[in-house]
Amino acid sequence: MITIKEVAHHAGVSMSTVSYVLSGKRSISEETKRRVEQSIVALGYHPNAGARALASNRARVVGLVVPLHSDQNLPIIMRFVSSIVARARDHDYDVLLLTKEAGPGEAHRVIARSMADAIVVMDVESADPRVPELRAVDAPVVLLGVPDDHEGLSCLDLDFTTAGRQMASHLADRGHRSIALIGSPPPVYERGTSFAARLLAGFQGETAKRGLLASVHSCAAGYDAVSKCLDDVLHPDRGTTGLVVHNEAVLGPLLLELRRRSLDVPGDLSVITLCPDDVAATLPVPLTSIAVPAEELGAIAVEMVMARLGRELAPEVRLLQPLLTDRGSTAVR
Repeated sequence: MITIKEVAHHAGVSMSTVSYVLSGKRSISEETKRRVEQSIVALGYHPNAGARALASNRARVVGLVVPLHSDQNLPIIMRFVSSIVARARDHDYDVLLLTKEAGPGEAHRVIARSMADAIVVMDVESADPRVPELRAVDAPVVLLGVPDDHEGLSCLDLDFTTAGRQMASHLADRGHRSIALIGSPPPVYERGTSFAARLLAGFQGETAKRGLLASVHSCAAGYDAVSKCLDDVLHPDRGTTGLVVHNEAVLGPLLLELRRRSLDVPGDLSVITLCPDDVAATLPVPLTSIAVPAEELGAIAVEMVMARLGRELAPEVRLLQPLLTDRGSTAVR
């Protein structure tokens, strides 16, 4: 990679002169400026984000707020992060990853110190305490998630409410009368995480509308926790014939435990899940699923903040419609 030192040597000037040409902070003679620019072209030098920031009075950085919790599925989180980083780089922006618990004031601190030009917020709660602060941030802010009170904020997510309804409806349409939701770990619901609450609301709304017997089971990660959860789900009094699984981390252990109990999918028990397509397709039993479009959501979030840089655009809420793929793991009863 060509460095600023090599450009300076090629042009016969100091490194500070090259920096001044790039930043425009000081007056440089036209002749010197032309030599530096010719050297940049000849060597194929690409200024880094910091140098470009000097010229544009922007940090050319997107702040990504993603507090990490022990109950989160990190591989899924990293799909979002990787997509955001990749799309930001397409715009010659870097990403500042803020992984600590970011309470009120964090977004203001990042923007006030010129650490970032825009903010993307993940791990959004239904009653998120950061909402008043985020409304007041003097920079574009996009939430990957939808709090209950989202007035004045731009939000983006999968339509989890519709996803919950569709998965319950999928089983009901196949004659299942008693179904169960195996949901996220308890802390996810305790925090009031928006996506989990919305999927639960959709599931419960559809099962009530259809007159189904329905139970909800929060399930921690780990084989023992999955086994204990299944003991409750499959209690003979419930007569459960179909499962909706909204917990990517338990899918593998769940299928192994069903096999250990000599339960066939879908012969004995139908299973539908919400997870990335490649995960659902490569499990020991490929599962009918609604896709988590992490890569698409990450890319759209970046495009939304980029569209708002230097522009006054009205806040918007964008919900991607669920896409269900039938892989044969749900049977007609």
